[in-house]
Amino acid sequence: MCGIAGWADFDRDLTGEVGVLRKMVDTMALRGPDDEGLWVRRHVALGHRRLSVIDLDGGAQPMVTPETLPDGTPLAAISYSGEVYNFGELRDELELRGHRFRTRSDTEVVLRAYLEWGPGFVARLNGMFAFAIWDSRAEELLLYRDRLGIKPLFYYPLRSGVLFGSEPKAVLAHPESRAVLSLDGLRDVLSFLRVPGQTPLDGLYEVRPGHVLRVRAGRRVEERYWELQAWPHTDDVPTSVDTVRGLLDDIVPRQMVADVPLCTLLSGGLDSSALTALAQGALNTGRGGRIRSFSVDFAGHVENFEPEVFREAPDAPFAAELVEHVGTEHREILLDNAKLASSSVRAAAWDAWDLPYGIGDHGPSLYLLFQAVRGESTVALSGESADEVFGGYLWFHDRRAVEADTFPWHALGERPVTEEATAFLHEDLVAELRLAEYIDDQYRTAVAEVPHLASESPHEHRMRVASYLNLTRFLPIMLDRKDRMSMANGLEVRVPFCDHRLVEYVFNAPWSVKTFDGREKSLLRAATEDLLPRSITERRKAPYPSTQDSGYDRMIKQELGAVVADPDAPGLPLFDLDAIHAHLAAPVKRSPSMIERALRDETPVRLNAWLDSYRVGLGW
Repeated sequence: MCGIAGWADFDRDLTGEVGVLRKMVDTMALRGPDDEGLWVRRHVALGHRRLSVIDLDGGAQPMVTPETLPDGTPLAAISYSGEVYNFGELRDELELRGHRFRTRSDTEVVLRAYLEWGPGFVARLNGMFAFAIWDSRAEELLLYRDRLGIKPLFYYPLRSGVLFGSEPKAVLAHPESRAVLSLDGLRDVLSFLRVPGQTPLDGLYEVRPGHVLRVRAGRRVEERYWELQAWPHTDDVPTSVDTVRGLLDDIVPRQMVADVPLCTLLSGGLDSSALTALAQGALNTGRGGRIRSFSVDFAGHVENFEPEVFREAPDAPFAAELVEHVGTEHREILLDNAKLASSSVRAAAWDAWDLPYGIGDHGPSLYLLFQAVRGESTVALSGESADEVFGGYLWFHDRRAVEADTFPWHALGERPVTEEATAFLHEDLVAELRLAEYIDDQYRTAVAEVPHLASESPHEHRMRVASYLNLTRFLPIMLDRKDRMSMANGLEVRVPFCDHRLVEYVFNAPWSVKTFDGREKSLLRAATEDLLPRSITERRKAPYPSTQDSGYDRMIKQELGAVVADPDAPGLPLFDLDAIHAHLAAPVKRSPSMIERALRDETPVRLNAWLDSYRVGLGW
C-alpha cells in the first residue's frame, strides 16, 4: 500500500520541476514510510511513497519498462497504490506470452499487463488499487481506480494537463492548485452521503470508482470500465449459500498474501468474526500458526454500558468468545476516553481526512486503534462492506426507511438530517444552501442509475434500490474512514467483502434470498455458521462502537466555545452564534446519537479547523 502523486502538463517542460514533485510526494510520508521515488520526463512527473508489503527488496516505484523508444524513453511507467490479489495467475499467463519479470511484485504484473492487453486490461484485475500509468508511445496519462473505490485517487484539472494524488494534501502542495470551498462543496460536507467524483473543494475531483481518467494534450476523458449490473439470479437458497461460502474460501486466502505481519480486526460481530475464522482456517490448512486479531473498546464501557437503538450489548464479550472458539493470538486495544477526546488526537485524525468529513468519535478512535495495531502488524483484514453487500443495516429492515423517498440512512433520525447538519449555521447560509433540495436531487440522480429487471416485483426492485444506494453513496463513507485513519499510521487494511465477484453475486440475489431466515445478512450467516459460536451467529447487527462517556461531549463543547470566542476564527461567518451560545449553555446530554455528534455538535469545530489548517477560501 502506498501513496501516489504527480502531474501531466502538455504545454510545459517538467524536467526542472523535481522540487515541486517532491513537495507533493512528501505530504504522504505517513502513507508510505518505507521508501520514496520520483520519475520526471518532459510532460509528466510521477511520484511515489511506499509501504512495503510484497517483495520488500524489489518493487521500488515509480517502475518503468526495460523496453524503450528509440530515444531511450521507457515505453511506460507506473506509480501504483494497492494490491492485486490475482497477480500470481496474471503473472503466469504473461510469462506464457513471453514476458519476463525482474521482481516478485504485483506492480510489475500490472505494468506488463498494460503492455500486453492495453488500457482495458484493468478488467482482469482483482483487487483494491489506484494507479497512474504514463504511456510514452501515446503521450497519455491514465489514472485508474478500483471498482468500489477502496483506494482514493484525486485529481485537479489544469489548462494543459492535470494534477493527481492519493490525498488532497498532495494536490494542494502544488502551486497551481487552490483550496476554495464552494456552496456545492459545503452541501457535500453536510449531506451525509458521497456523490461519486465530487469533493468539497472547487476544482478538486475524485476518479470515480470503476473508472479510468485518460489525459492527453487537449483531451481529458473519464471512462467507465465496471458498474453494477442486474441479471437473473437462478440459484436456490442452498446453492446461493454454498456459492457465497465458496467465494469467501477463495477471497480470504488471496488477501492474506503478504511478506509482513498480518492480522484481523475483530469486533465480535458476524462480519469480523467470519473473516477471522476464515483466516485462521486458511492458516490451519496452509503454513499453520495463529492469526493475530485485535479488538477495540473504551475504558469502563462494559461495566457502564447502556443499551442503544443500534446496539444491544457491548462488543468485548463476543470478541472474547470468538477468540476462544477459533484460537487466535488476540489483543484488546483499550482506549482511554481522555486520550480519545484530546485535541492532538482529533487534530491528527482531521489531518488524515484532509477534508471536513467525520463521524463523531469514530475518527479519533479508529486512528488510535490503527496506531496500536501498526505496532505489531502492517496488514489487517477488516469487515467493511458486509452490511452494504448483505443487507445488514437497520435501515434495510425498517419499513419507514425502505419506503422513504430519500436515502434510507436519512430516514431513521428523530429530526431530518438537514436540520441536524445546519443547526449551528447562519440562517441566511441555510436558506442559500437549500440542503433538502440538494439531497433530494442527489437521491433522484442515484435512483435513476439503478439497474433493474423487468420481472422484479415492486418490493424486490425497492430493495435493489436500497442496496445500490448503500453500495454507491454510503459505503464510500466507510471506505474513506478506513483508508484515511489506517494509512495515516502506515497500516494497510484489506476489505475481503469488497471483492467485486462477491458484490456482483449478492447484489443480484433477491431480497427474499438475502433474508431467507427472516433476519439480516442471512446468506453470510448461513455460509459461515459452521465456523462460529451460536451467540455470534444469533447476535443482532451492531455498528462500530462510540464512546458513551459524556466527557467526550463536554470536550466538544469546550472546543466549540473556543471557536466562537476567537474573533479571528475563519468559520465565524458561517455560524449562528446565538444558536451556538444557547447550546453551550445547555447541560451536556449523555451519549448523543452518532448523527447528532457527527453532523450537529462537531460540524462547526471540524469546519473551522479545516478552513484554518488548509487556508480554505469561501467561494460565494
